[in-house]
Amino acid sequence: MRAPDFWDRTTDGLLPTFLRPLGCIAAGIGTLRRKAATPWRAPVPVICIGNLVVGGAGKTPVVIDIVTRLKKQGVDAHIVSRGYGGSELGPVRVDVSTHTSLEVGDEPLLLARIAPTWVARERRIAIEAAVQAGAQIIIMDDGFQNPSVEKDFSILVVDGSYGFGNGRVMPAGPLRETIESGLARTDAVVLLGADEADVWWRVRSLGFKDMSVLRAKLEPVGNYADLKGQKIVAFAGIGQPKKFFKTLEGLGCKLADCHAFDDHHPYSEAEILSILANAVELPVLTTAKDHVRLSPKHQKRIRAINIQLTWKITGEVDAMLAPLVESALSDTPAQVNVESSPNA
Repeated sequence: MRAPDFWDRTTDGLLPTFLRPLGCIAAGIGTLRRKAATPWRAPVPVICIGNLVVGGAGKTPVVIDIVTRLKKQGVDAHIVSRGYGGSELGPVRVDVSTHTSLEVGDEPLLLARIAPTWVARERRIAIEAAVQAGAQIIIMDDGFQNPSVEKDFSILVVDGSYGFGNGRVMPAGPLRETIESGLARTDAVVLLGADEADVWWRVRSLGFKDMSVLRAKLEPVGNYADLKGQKIVAFAGIGQPKKFFKTLEGLGCKLADCHAFDDHHPYSEAEILSILANAVELPVLTTAKDHVRLSPKHQKRIRAINIQLTWKITGEVDAMLAPLVESALSDTPAQVNVESSPNA
């Protein structure tokens, strides 16, 4: 879905005011659902990486970075995803050579390049399948609001420029639940990019003075020198397409045309052919997540821009993961204590 403009505004208007009671009802239902649930305890540690807002917050690069760090420390980390947008009920292990985004979703296809990735509508059965396959620790991609599985450690990813939007719960705003209820179940916040939305202050002002806030940024990875000064055509179907277009401008690209689609948009043949026809001979660029949703023939013509996560203080991340690594390798419960730098 495309986020309405008023979700990003801090001032109240007629529509968000009218929708606010519905948001309160939705938040209340979510709270009751979590209280009524009896979470299943997995036999291995579970790290949940999620967000509070609908749409993209940069969660996938965080998952990739965390999994990569765990693997370097000798932990067999597997990823579990619901496979949003895919038809597979699961549990199924994603195979990048045979599966398509229509079957398993776009994000699992990206993640499966890094580590074993499992898709299932019910996360428990995906975790059980992963453990049977040798997983020592589970990274749950999203599922922060899902109470069916007990989490050992929960990481909340927040985009520094967007923050929590207008601070209201859907449909009055972009939030899946109230900020307070989400932070109450959070062990660490990963703040991506410049804190233009005053996220750090917001977290502290709500009473979470000891909450660990780790700073990081997303930046292109690869050699894109040939794009500097080049006219290009771009398209993106992610949570915040404008951020991708801004990234391209940062690479020195001159945007001749750009097309914004809804997050996880399933591109039709006609849509892609139209973009290519209008581009004529200009390079056509898109995100890595969009690229996996294209047919092989269009993947050859359209170029993906890859991004990676860079931490402000790498030591904070390694210290955060250390007890979880120890738990995964020793089969003992993890006791995690993280502190953010005073200038976070």
